Amino acid sequence: MSDPYYQSLFAERIGGVNYGKGTEIYKFEKIKRAKRKALADYPQRSLVDFGIGENDAMAPETVRRKMTEEISRPDNRGYMDNGNAAFKDAAARFMQRNFGVSLDAATQVNHCIGSKPALAMLPACFINPGDVTMMTVPGYPVAGTHTKYYGGSVYRLPLLAENEFLPDFAAVPESVWEKTKLLVLNYPNSPTGKTVTPEFYAKIIALAKERNFVVAQDAAHMMLTYGTKPLSFLSVPGAMDVGVEIHSLSKGFDMIGWRIGWMCGAERIVRAFADVKDNSDSGQFGAIQNAAAFALDDDSIPARIRAKYERRLKKLVATLTRCGFDCKMPGGTYFLYTRAPKGLAGGAKFENAEAASQYLITQQSMVTVPWDDAGPFLRFSVTYEAADEAAEDALMSIAEERLRQSELVF
Repeated sequence: MSDPYYQSLFAERIGGVNYGKGTEIYKFEKIKRAKRKALADYPQRSLVDFGIGENDAMAPETVRRKMTEEISRPDNRGYMDNGNAAFKDAAARFMQRNFGVSLDAATQVNHCIGSKPALAMLPACFINPGDVTMMTVPGYPVAGTHTKYYGGSVYRLPLLAENEFLPDFAAVPESVWEKTKLLVLNYPNSPTGKTVTPEFYAKIIALAKERNFVVAQDAAHMMLTYGTKPLSFLSVPGAMDVGVEIHSLSKGFDMIGWRIGWMCGAERIVRAFADVKDNSDSGQFGAIQNAAAFALDDDSIPARIRAKYERRLKKLVATLTRCGFDCKMPGGTYFLYTRAPKGLAGGAKFENAEAASQYLITQQSMVTVPWDDAGPFLRFSVTYEAADEAAEDALMSIAEERLRQSELVF
């Protein structure tokens, strides 16, 4: 069959004349195919899914009830453009109450339809052809993808275990610094679970002023911080001079799918984002914004969610440790990032983390997500569905039995 006439019209940024003809399979598609194979090969065996990357629970009943009320309000029927005052005010109160960060809600806060669109739009504010966005890897690629769309390039900062999953800025070539306009950070980091200190952010702020770049801190997992108080980049002196922080209600409020978050920080950067956004969408549904504002004023919601995932992570760390994995409790997120096994006691070798992950799915019906960007690692998520602690414990027992049967070698 011949190509359609428009095959030659696709933009180079998405593949040009070869768009749609690639045979490379995306990592998560490989996982889906392996899951289907496991279910077909072992129909009587349950799937233990540690690969799910989104909250397992619905938004709290109080928030859903508020949403129901807001849906019927006539003043929520129209376009919301860059957000309503109720949501911006609630976000500003949240930042002050939880992090001691003072914001002008009208000029330093702008809602977004989830943090993903915010990260996608931010490069439009700064990146011209030839400019550089620095990003930590492994990590969320969206800002980098859009940087390339605008003719820029991405400089990858590997998060290595031997460097405690912190970027090594000393290794960045001078030629890269000269072109860098944007640094995207993500702490608590997904998938490594690393958290940072005020001293780390202070160094970033000094570096931004020295090298003249903007900092965007992706705080999607911030409310899932364990063992210490969540730390906002904006709470560190000087941060307001160099960047913004992007928040989401998905992880910390069980509002996956509601698509609501906000960008806050340096007034002129927030304004630039708002201008780009105003030409990209017409705002999130007002009922969602008002329900989200209601949620932000209830600090018990993230506290409950944090306690659940912390409990589950502790159980997972104990289980994996007994099975030979070298892992410890992460500082944040609902992910456990641990070095992948090298093979099996019988002699089979795993070429990389993807091979280890495929073995666990197809042979043990246990789903993990592989990362080979900075060494071979597996990501276990504790967002599996379990009705209560007894169900969690039962799942851990099944996982441990299957891992022991595997006789993994590290």
